[in-house]
Amino acid sequence: MDQPLRTDAPTAASRRDRVAALLDPRNVVIAGATDRPGNWAQRVWRNLGRYGFPGPVYPLNPSRDSVWDTRCYPDFASLPEPPDHVVVVVPARFVPDSLREAARFGARSANVLTAGFDESSDPAGKAAGAALRAVIAETGIGVCGPNCLGNMNGFARFMTITDDRAQNVGPGPVAVIGQSGGIAMALKRTLEERGNDTGFLVTSGNEAGLGTADYIDYFATLPGVRVIVCYLESVRDPQAFLAACRTARAAGKPVVVAKLGSSDAGRAAALAHTGALAGSMEVFDAVAGEAGAIRAGTLDDVVEVVEYLLHAPLPKGPRIGGFTLSGGLRGLMLDAAASHGLRFPPLAPATRKRLAEFLGVGTIIGNPLDAGFAALTSQDAYLNSIRALLADPGIDLLLLQEELPRVPGTERKAANLRAVEAIAAHAKKPIAFVTMISHGLNDQARALRAELPHLTFMQEPDKTLHALARVVAYSAGLARRPARVPAAPKGARQRLDRCLARHAGAETVTLGEVESKALLRAYGLRVPKERVAVSAEEAVRVARRIGFPVVLKAASAALAHKSEAGAVLVGIASADAVRRGFRRIVRNVKRHAPEIALDGVLVAEEVQGGVELVLGASWDAEMGPVVMVGSGGVALELHRDVAFAAPPLDRRRATALIDRTRAARLIDGWRGAPAVDRAAAVDALVALSRLAVDLGPRLQAIDVNPFVLRRRGGIALDGLIVLAGNGG
Repeated sequence: MDQPLRTDAPTAASRRDRVAALLDPRNVVIAGATDRPGNWAQRVWRNLGRYGFPGPVYPLNPSRDSVWDTRCYPDFASLPEPPDHVVVVVPARFVPDSLREAARFGARSANVLTAGFDESSDPAGKAAGAALRAVIAETGIGVCGPNCLGNMNGFARFMTITDDRAQNVGPGPVAVIGQSGGIAMALKRTLEERGNDTGFLVTSGNEAGLGTADYIDYFATLPGVRVIVCYLESVRDPQAFLAACRTARAAGKPVVVAKLGSSDAGRAAALAHTGALAGSMEVFDAVAGEAGAIRAGTLDDVVEVVEYLLHAPLPKGPRIGGFTLSGGLRGLMLDAAASHGLRFPPLAPATRKRLAEFLGVGTIIGNPLDAGFAALTSQDAYLNSIRALLADPGIDLLLLQEELPRVPGTERKAANLRAVEAIAAHAKKPIAFVTMISHGLNDQARALRAELPHLTFMQEPDKTLHALARVVAYSAGLARRPARVPAAPKGARQRLDRCLARHAGAETVTLGEVESKALLRAYGLRVPKERVAVSAEEAVRVARRIGFPVVLKAASAALAHKSEAGAVLVGIASADAVRRGFRRIVRNVKRHAPEIALDGVLVAEEVQGGVELVLGASWDAEMGPVVMVGSGGVALELHRDVAFAAPPLDRRRATALIDRTRAARLIDGWRGAPAVDRAAAVDALVALSRLAVDLGPRLQAIDVNPFVLRRRGGIALDGLIVLAGNGG
């Protein structure tokens, strides 16, 4: 039965095959079978039988002849057929050899439940993780884990999760992927409690082999899956993850993500503002959101977003029409909408007139409409009011107050819900219900819920509006065209290549202001008239050519933030002031950092007035390259008015990025101040994103602060570029 080891390198297609082998195997071998009470191997055995897995299951342990009242095999060679899927529950030091032997005899996939690998700070665990990854690469076997709880494919009655509690194992439109098995199981239980079944559940653990991206990509191809849910502690392969999200988006399957953690290590190494300000969630939202992921703020938010996506079409815009039976709930909905960037626009006059007629009142005021419980006394009035709101051209989504009945005596409520279902089944706009407060469902509520597939039942106003904001953003993203990015100016790429060759090496390199600005200028950003002087008298000559007043700055790549060293002087208006300033900067730098050798002092034209922005780019440890814009100057870190996007940017995306900041109001003229050149900021952002793309993995950070916008044009007063090492 000996077979040659598999040595094929993983490809996109073969990785899908490996996930399929993992979740729909022909047989299962439990390596590490034992009678020890409560052990995980026995739980896997029990669950495979309990939920009706149709294939054979073979216990394997070289020191046992029988276990669990069935035959136990000593090794893979003794099995009656080649192994297909192996559940590995042996000590960590034995896992690599066990996988190698399984692959040798034909196993296509394995689930390593064992812990003690890279999740541990123990050197032995790190070594075990390296050995495990080497075997996976050597054999090509599809491996889930290690350090996980097993998997479930309800369509195939396949259940290796080690939870002893009774589970719902069957078909369902939701696929859940969790780097934490406990959280993945909690999501499954809560979704099902709300009447939304999970058909697949993967606890991915350390992801030494297959990862979240592979599972997303696979589920995007399955007709039975409509929504993919992920719990992420970290993104281990950003490009694969983003590509998988794009695949799911193209297939019409939203990827809903609960994200934990931050890429602190990546930002700690950044020497520029952009890296320091790039909060992981902001960057994740910008980059993964662009690829089609919907990040939910909490696990509760995941449940609300999934509830919406399974039962209502995507809204075409952010405008909500509301119908409440309580003035208090109306107020809560208005507050929640404001805090989550949604709005209840005024109703059209024709809509108000029709509503007044249906409800028998003199005047209809406001949206949401507080109709009171009187609206429910007549089903015709209730349904006609809903139709009138749906017909309003200023509404994209209708949000109604109601909850699924959980007690007898609510036949009128149930009849109303069935009637609204009939409307929703043919409506061109989505209808969602919202409750006053979160609550559980019982069998009666779930049974009625199953009769209402075109209605979504969300809970609590703030959770609901937060979830709707995420869904609205996702829907808007689907309509965006891909960026059309102009080529870099002639000669820019050649200058960059020379710079990268000059600074090849394994270490991070901070370019000085002069060299940084030279690259920025090559890519199309305007910089001031300036020159480095190595003596006070040369500084005077440069200042006279430029014209007073001037700015003096220390010139040294080793001095990243010059203001802190007293190495920036402004308003220098005479030759004597230049001489004194030159000497002062030299003294200040020597006092602040005596180890730094200055290249000289940069003498630059002084640019006054205008609106100060910060432009930047950085390489996020989890998401890759990201571009930033925001309010600049010395108060940047205090106000943190910044927005992020994935490069490259075209003019349309750059404009949208600026509009996400409060600085946009300053650009367009705030409280009577004159507007400045927005187009110049857009051009600068496009150019900066082009540079970020061309830098590729050599990008660590680009910081342009301030970038001053004036009535005509913009100018980069300061610039800093940090290059990541390339091992050269």
